[in-house]
Amino acid sequence: MELFDHKPHVFPTSYDEILQRIRFVDPIRYGTTRNYINGAVTYLSPYISRGFITTKEILTDVLNKGYKPAQIEKFIQELAWRDYWQQIWIAKGDSINTDLKHPQYPVDNKEIARAIVDGKTGITAIDKGIALFYESGYLHNHLRMYIASISCNVAQSHWKLPAKWMYYHLLDADWASNALSWQWTAGANSNKKYYANQDNINKYCFTDQKDTFLDISYDGFSNLNIPEILSDTFSLSLTTPLPASTPISINEALPACIYNIYNLDPLWKKNMDVNRILLLEPSHFKQYPISQKTIDFMLKLSKDNIDDIQIFVGEFRELVNQHTFKKIYYKEHPLNRHYKGTEESRDWMFETNGYYPSFFAFWKKCRRELNY
Repeated sequence: MELFDHKPHVFPTSYDEILQRIRFVDPIRYGTTRNYINGAVTYLSPYISRGFITTKEILTDVLNKGYKPAQIEKFIQELAWRDYWQQIWIAKGDSINTDLKHPQYPVDNKEIARAIVDGKTGITAIDKGIALFYESGYLHNHLRMYIASISCNVAQSHWKLPAKWMYYHLLDADWASNALSWQWTAGANSNKKYYANQDNINKYCFTDQKDTFLDISYDGFSNLNIPEILSDTFSLSLTTPLPASTPISINEALPACIYNIYNLDPLWKKNMDVNRILLLEPSHFKQYPISQKTIDFMLKLSKDNIDDIQIFVGEFRELVNQHTFKKIYYKEHPLNRHYKGTEESRDWMFETNGYYPSFFAFWKKCRRELNY
């Protein structure tokens, strides 16, 4: 087949279309093909990351179809990884912004290779994948790992800025999943680095490329010098194009539900009369900037599915200083710790929570809840 011979993937914002996407999930095919560029992935990650749907909702749907947990363990594990990264963020807080377990080594620079940003690495699968990434806001998971490995373990860039570049353009931007996966690849959150050579990329991306800087054996990575094409690095500046701040109208007799980039649940207190406010805090987006495409996706997802939602661009303290609320509700998240009001738990897939040093220690506990 021809690599990337399809159009960039499109992510609908209609609730019915998103539910249809859940119904079309094939967890068995997912388990056997997910590593291939044309594998049966779900394309649900942007909706999970935005809190529009939950991992538990997806798991419940596939189990209700009659699949047994043992049949679809790989699929369930991949859902569990998302909750696992979030649990680490809850437990470790801002520590996930630094090398979590081990200092990344070696580090030549704290920038990003221009060839990666420009999609001109010379690796056909990577360059075409980056071009489609800019168009669609989506990257296959294997491509994410390949790019992270090239950035951190070949170009020897510290993981932080390249991870922020990828997060910036992802519709499924989830800082825990993104940052901790980059650290896992770079050896800062794992006991070894992740490498992929050209043969691996050819296999999963259906290319037949030779004579690249990755066309080496795995033993060759131990003494590989930074390729010339990756030696031009720079400090990328990323800013969030937030919408203009406009006044909102509040009914002071009603409570308020505070939504944000990580909580766009269309069913949250749906039958309750409340003020519905999408809070966009400039301080948050200064620390974790996102692109215009991601902003537009978030806004359309909220406007299309949450009745009477209003947008407040400003800090939480400004919102409560400017308006009086009978009561404030919000959903738990590591970035909401400064909110004041009634915090509600997210709908986790399992009751297992807290920090586990490895995913498989976490998964061992989760697996017991599935009773198989």
